[in-house]
Amino acid sequence: MNGTGRIALITGAGTGIGKQTALMLLEAGYAVVLAGRRLEPLEQTVREADVPDSRSLVVPTDVTDTESVSALFAATLNKFGRLDVLFNNAGVGAPALPLEDLSYEQWRTVLDTCVTGTFLCTQHAFRIMKQQSPRGGRIINNGSISAHTPRPNSAPYTAAKHAITGLTKSTALDGRAFDINCGQIDIGNAATEMTARMKSGVLQANGTVAIEPTMDADHVARAVLYMANLPLDVNVPFMTVMATEMPFIGRG
Repeated sequence: MNGTGRIALITGAGTGIGKQTALMLLEAGYAVVLAGRRLEPLEQTVREADVPDSRSLVVPTDVTDTESVSALFAATLNKFGRLDVLFNNAGVGAPALPLEDLSYEQWRTVLDTCVTGTFLCTQHAFRIMKQQSPRGGRIINNGSISAHTPRPNSAPYTAAKHAITGLTKSTALDGRAFDINCGQIDIGNAATEMTARMKSGVLQANGTVAIEPTMDADHVARAVLYMANLPLDVNVPFMTVMATEMPFIGRG
């Protein structure tokens, strides 16, 4: 099975995992809507893909803003008429500060982007997927290993990614009657701008600082493509893709 004739929407599509996934889905034959805050990285991704204009749509979007999200999905329907796959990938972190030193604004930025943004996009996807013909679709949420285990000084991001797990489960349950699947991909140390600090060493739970291995983000994109290509009577509720030797499994 491939994506020919199918429509996917990716948030945070201009850089990192979102960009790699957009390129992967475009190569597989999907038409892709690329959403993100900045126009230029989105356009650069499309240029790299070198696909006809009929198979891509760039929509600068702030997923924390209800009107911006509404405009994104309206533009998707206007050009493609349906939506088969939503990859809720947009997210941000906060500075690695002691919990008591984080500002309210830093907390809100992470929760609004990672959780509320995912919720708003999921709402719009539900409305489209329930009404379109053929009915249904697939929603894939970018979780994180932080949805399972925190790093030191990571309260906002860890809380947000734990919330995504709950939202994934509720989405999967509420979508079941309408042929809407939802799954979550939990990613550990994909080599992106967000994980660049791993190469210089990051604080560990035991108080030491250690360099951590990373993996090519292309492996995550391939996992998303696998989930996206499944028929709607099959779901992957949770998948973890991680750098093998990162300190997650066990007491490392």
